[in-house]
Amino acid sequence: MNRYQHMFEQLASKQQGAFVPFVTLGDPTPELSLKVITALVEGGADALELGLPFSDPVADGPTIQMANIRALAAGTRIADAFDIIKQVRALYPELPIGLLVYANLVVSKGTESFYQRCADAGVDSVLIADVPVREGLKFAEAAKRHDVAPIYIAPPDASEQTLVNVAKHSEGYVYLLSRAGVTGAETQMQAPASAVIEQLRNNHSAPPLLGFGIAKPEHVQAALNAGAAGAICGSAIVKIIEQYQNDESQLIHELTQFVKTMKAATSNA
Repeated sequence: MNRYQHMFEQLASKQQGAFVPFVTLGDPTPELSLKVITALVEGGADALELGLPFSDPVADGPTIQMANIRALAAGTRIADAFDIIKQVRALYPELPIGLLVYANLVVSKGTESFYQRCADAGVDSVLIADVPVREGLKFAEAAKRHDVAPIYIAPPDASEQTLVNVAKHSEGYVYLLSRAGVTGAETQMQAPASAVIEQLRNNHSAPPLLGFGIAKPEHVQAALNAGAAGAICGSAIVKIIEQYQNDESQLIHELTQFVKTMKAATSNA
């Protein structure tokens, strides 16, 4: 049984949704990154979505763009990012770990090599943010050769055929957008598209996780009420890193408490 399937089954048995935080690996520094991620897990994260630092993160708003800049300025290399993932995997053997990346990082040293590297580090899934499903099947084939689940995005305005393809080709979960545009807590989430979730379910998709603009417990509750299996939160967490990057103890405390509050909102009991 893969880690995502096990996670969703465990959460269902407890009448809970999933809370999945996102951070950029190496932010604010490679040394602090592992402590940041550990704080997220200890706060109650059910899975992780991690970004490889990249110079042109076109799907991200200013908050996560700055996280990429901080990580790169701190000297984070892709090798450092994978080393951090390996350490996280050693600490949390059953935790689902997803990567959110851009196509340049996948192909720069060979697609097969990239997915082998993911497999070796213990990555469960890869979402390529700038590759839609219609162009992503060659990546998905390579991913599956290395037992890495391909993840695709379901936009709120997707056509019926796009949703059919997303449902068919996503494994692990589906990344459901609450709104169009780029990431960011600056722009509030819109009312979750229950109709999109229903279409995905009718096409037997992997469980949908709602992202973009998830910044408060009530956003998590709204996602679950609309039928999503959980919520992904990035910019609100990255803002905490930005604010407390020079105070390690306060940073860890604030991250842990934020995740505890967001995770508490996933209870359907």
